[in-house]
Order: sequence, then C-alpha cells, then structure tokens
Amino acid sequence: MLTGVKCLVFLTREQKMIISRWFGCYRFIWNAKCEEEKYQRSFAKRYLPIGTYPKVDQTFSQYKNKELSPWLFLVPSQLLRNSVTNWHKTYKNFLKGLCGKPICKRKTTYDSIHLTRELFSFEKCLDGNIRLFIGTKTNNIGYIVIKKHKKFKEPNSLYLKRHNGRFYIAFCYEDNLETISQKDYLKNIQDLSFQKLDEMVVGIDRGVIRPIQAGDDFFNFNDKQKRKKRAKEKYIKKCQRKMNRQQKGSKKREKTKLKISKSHEKIGNIRKDFCHKTTRSLVDKKEHQIFILEDLKTKNMTKKPKAKKDEKGKYIKNNRKQKAGLNRSILDNGWNLFETFLKYKAVKAKKMWYKVLANHTSQECAECGHIHPQNRRSQTDFCCLSCGHIDNADRNAARVIKKRALKLLLYSGTELSSRGVLLDIERGAINKTQRAKANCAKSNEALKKKEKASLVSA
Repeated sequence: MLTGVKCLVFLTREQKMIISRWFGCYRFIWNAKCEEEKYQRSFAKRYLPIGTYPKVDQTFSQYKNKELSPWLFLVPSQLLRNSVTNWHKTYKNFLKGLCGKPICKRKTTYDSIHLTRELFSFEKCLDGNIRLFIGTKTNNIGYIVIKKHKKFKEPNSLYLKRHNGRFYIAFCYEDNLETISQKDYLKNIQDLSFQKLDEMVVGIDRGVIRPIQAGDDFFNFNDKQKRKKRAKEKYIKKCQRKMNRQQKGSKKREKTKLKISKSHEKIGNIRKDFCHKTTRSLVDKKEHQIFILEDLKTKNMTKKPKAKKDEKGKYIKNNRKQKAGLNRSILDNGWNLFETFLKYKAVKAKKMWYKVLANHTSQECAECGHIHPQNRRSQTDFCCLSCGHIDNADRNAARVIKKRALKLLLYSGTELSSRGVLLDIERGAINKTQRAKANCAKSNEALKKKEKASLVSA
C-alpha cells in the first residue's frame, strides 16, 4: 500500500533564492514545451495533410543557449529533464482521455519541482535527526532541515513545494502492508448472520447542519474551530475590500493577496483537523468494522443553477443566492476530504468501507421504508407520513444507509462497482429511483385528492 508523507522544510535566505531559480527554470521548460506543441499543431493544420500531426518528443537541449537563456546552465540538467518527462507523460494521458491538456504555468504563490533519486539524499545525524541534501555534487543547495512527524522509508522521488512562503516536501513510498480487496472481503462476510453483521456495520450520513452522522453519534466543529473560522472569514472580506482599492501590480496589493491566501490556508487546516480527528475516532472504535457511505457526487451537487426564462424570454428568479449558500456549506464541511481520510485509515486498520446509492436517503423512512419529499419537513426534522415515525433527519438517513447496506451485503447477487458502490442488478436496485419517483407521484396525487375533499366538505 502506498503511504504519502508531507513534511515542513526550513531553508536559509540563500537557499530560498536558489530554489526560486530552480522553480523558474522548471516552469520555463514546461511552458516552452507547451508553446512548441501549439506551434507544431498549428503548422500541421495549415501545411500537412489532414490527419497527420508531428510527434511530440522529450528534447529540451534546443532551449539551452548561453546568449538567450544563460540561467538554464545554473540549475542541474536532471531537473530540466524531469520537467520535460512530466510534461510528456501529461500529454500522453491527455491523448488517452485521462486528463486535460497541459497548459502554461504562471508564477504564483504555489510552485513545485520534481526531484528524482540523483537530486536528493537523506542522511541521519548523530543526534538522531534526519537532514536532506538537495542537488548534485557540483550544483546543489546543501543540507536542509526537515520537520519529521513520523517514520518513513526513503522514496525514489519527491516533490519540493512552495506555498504561501512556506516550503514542503511531499512523497510516497510502499509500506508493504497486507490489505484485502473489497470483493474478497464481501465474499467473506456474506456467510455471517444478520445480528453479527448489524453490530459490525455503521451507516454514515454527511449533511450541512451535522457534518457527520455515524449511527447515533454525530460530529461537528467545536466552538473554538467555529470561532476561528468566522474570524478568518471576516478578515478575508476586510482584505478583499482593501485589495479592491489598491493598484494592480503594486507590491502592497501582492502583500494583501498573500494575506488572503494564508487565511484560506488556515481555514483549510481547520477543516483537515476536523476530518482527521473525526475519522480517527470512528476507526478506533472496535465495534465499527464496516463503514457505509453514500455515493455522493459533490461536483454535481455544487453546480450553479441554470438561468430560467419565462414564455416571453425574460429572466425569472432561480434562487441563485440560496443555492450559493448551500454550495458554500457543503464545500465548507469537507465531505470529500472526510471520505478520503476514512478510506485509507480503515484499510490500514484492516477494516472495510463500501458505498450505497444516495437516491432519496433523506426522504425514506428508516422504519417502514416509505419515500416522500414531505417526510423531511425541515433541515433537521423528519416525520413519516405513512407510519408517523419522528426522528432527526440526519440520524434517520444514517439508519437508512445502514439498512440498505445490510440487505446488499447479505445477498449473494450483489455486485461491486469501480467506485466501491454496492449494486443489486438482478433485483433492480438501479431502477429504485424510478420506483421512488412513482411512489412520490402516487402520494402527491393522494394528498391532492384529500385537499380537494376537505375543500368540498368545507
């Protein structure tokens, strides 16, 4: 299993100047290859037969010239080679449809360079601390201090990053941890009884008021975290008003932008801290062996609403402000971050995670299974129209998620998708949305008939 590590790095003033030069040369070669590909593509469209394009390569020696680009001779050639290699891999993945097309990079507060094995080495000091040597024998920045927070194996390559004036190293290594796949784990637990499986499974619902609802327990930001977030958000608005009055390109405006960026980073650190602590408390519980999540697509859920027009072609209200507030709350709670942390921590603890379809989990009753939009009367209250079951909306959704997962885990015909979603194709679990819509339509018609009958009697 691959394990990722990110450590803070401390540099001297001279080392920062050298590293900044390395960042610029790395970015220069990347942008040069982007411009070269653009020129070759436009040349092929005009002068070559249709369907023929020149092949991209990994050469970069044509950009090294002592008169035009003498700064490229001040950095190791292996660094320039890594830039071209990464660009070529990205372009090949673009042709396969795996990613977007590589574009030119701008000089911002976030930079990174890729260092291979010949450009760094870890050394252990007499006091037990580890220091990092970056560069070659003839062209290097010397030894740098690392803030190590856990043991790790020496990697084959690493990234040196700069973000908001701070420097980090990030890498991954193989920890040789024995793990079991989701399909094998699913086969092993299908022989268990319903009671034993019920004790092992916990349903997790992610919401807005309660960010995490795991069974009967819910987790939220503490008062100190909320207070710090509000203070940083208020400070960001103040800096944004100040930046609007400053001249573009001035040094004071750049300082204000850096303050805003650092404030956003601190808010992100609070969010990471909450997700780390929540996932750790869930994984450390012995009774929790299988974690069930909803298959949420946050990117689609947080899209802007489309503009609406009436019959005359005039624009009408589409509740854009309300949707923007909801999107902000969803992104602020860090749903995807929580899912990422829970996955790798569960696997390391030799536990498992699965997903179920998220269709109408907030509208379905955990007691009778009745689905209707009016079951959830508000953001927090749930009252079933069929059986009268009353509960917190998030707690009811967590029970529904667990209930769906238990049925699928015990059924031998359950299949597992590439996203880890439990699917029952034979019983028509995929068509559950259509049945739910049909039930909602029937119940809506029944309510309309009742309202008409009450009006007539009145």
